[in-house]
Amino acid sequence: MGATATLSEAGLVAEPGQETSCSVTVRNAGQVVDQFTVDVVGDASGWATAEPATINLMPGETGTVTVRFAPPRSSDVPAGTIPFGVRVFSSEDPAGSVVEEGTVELGAFTEVTAEIVPAKVEGASKADFEVAVDNRGNRPVAVELSPLDPEDELDFRLERDRAELKPGTAAFIRMRTRPRKRFLRGQPVRHRFQVFVTAEGAEPLKTEGTMVQRQLLPKWLLPALAALLVLLLALVTLWFTVLRPAVKSAAREAAAEQNQEIVKAAQDAGAGADQAKKNADQAKQNSEQAMKAVGLTPPGDNPAPGSGPGAPPSRTANTTADGTPTDFRVAADANIDSNVNRFAEFPYTLPDPAKTLVITDLVLQNPRGDTGTLRLLRDANGTKNVLLEVGLANFRDLDHHWLQAWRFQPGEKIVLAVSCQNPGDRGHCTPSVSFSGRIE
Repeated sequence: MGATATLSEAGLVAEPGQETSCSVTVRNAGQVVDQFTVDVVGDASGWATAEPATINLMPGETGTVTVRFAPPRSSDVPAGTIPFGVRVFSSEDPAGSVVEEGTVELGAFTEVTAEIVPAKVEGASKADFEVAVDNRGNRPVAVELSPLDPEDELDFRLERDRAELKPGTAAFIRMRTRPRKRFLRGQPVRHRFQVFVTAEGAEPLKTEGTMVQRQLLPKWLLPALAALLVLLLALVTLWFTVLRPAVKSAAREAAAEQNQEIVKAAQDAGAGADQAKKNADQAKQNSEQAMKAVGLTPPGDNPAPGSGPGAPPSRTANTTADGTPTDFRVAADANIDSNVNRFAEFPYTLPDPAKTLVITDLVLQNPRGDTGTLRLLRDANGTKNVLLEVGLANFRDLDHHWLQAWRFQPGEKIVLAVSCQNPGDRGHCTPSVSFSGRIE
């Protein structure tokens, strides 16, 4: 038998960054002088030492070795119970080596750091950041984030405001900031803000960031517009001073040449027509002389039936009227309604219920710029069909001209329906529709 070992204390308590120790008594149980090596095995071996590391003992002699534990203040060593073993190795009798076991109860500590990444972002209407939170303690921790703008000029939107972090891990939480007021042109404005990170068992942390608000109009826009204006002026000047006179001169020359060609063609055609007329007259005379020679009467000597004074006209015009022109206007006065699917209806009935109404043109008017929806319906004995639907915010004056006219049979009605979503201070919606067509 090589050795025996006894721990002075099997259960130790240690704090991160501090040192604790115990002693182990080693006895040479062999029959010869032996050298014993003492070390620590297990999870605590990285931060435990034995002093002295080797001892020489006579047979039956005992010696004491101090084992020191110095756990680091790091997230790599979690809080809790950490087992260890003190191994005593015999040089003369390796089979007689022994291991004594114990535990170290390691205390917990909390250390949280936070940073806004990047620290500064430029934007006209928004800026995106990330809040990086690191848990450098040796126990899990829950953190809560609270952004604050001392000047109350920014709105914040966090991806989440809480996070659970294991030891040695980090969380990156996206955050978007928006300025409450914007401007088209002007110098950049710096908005400083803070994000407070609160963790259980630790003081609240404050990290700072900056949003640099730029003008809404891009910086290159005005120079580009100025360059475009200069180019347009140059093109206009070039047109009036060079191109337009050249085009006019070329057009005049082309027109003069074409006119000469037309006059020549007309003269040639006139000469040909005169010759053709002479040939036709000569042929007619020859034909008449030939008919008279055989005793026939030429056709020109008798009047044609149906010609001459008192003869009836060859055709009679026949026209039919398309109906009576009409135009009218339907106006709405609809109350504000938060339900976009509920409509106030304003019907129009034809004065003569036995007539057919034909609509070919209509004008939609929204002079006050109301917000909501306008519909035109066909009401056929209580059955309503939507003919046209338009958002009020999309127009002030809107004309429609139909190639295929709307026809409303006797008894049918036109219904103007309005769903009003004006803000409370705007009041009722008052759009109107003017119709044009005819009554048949």
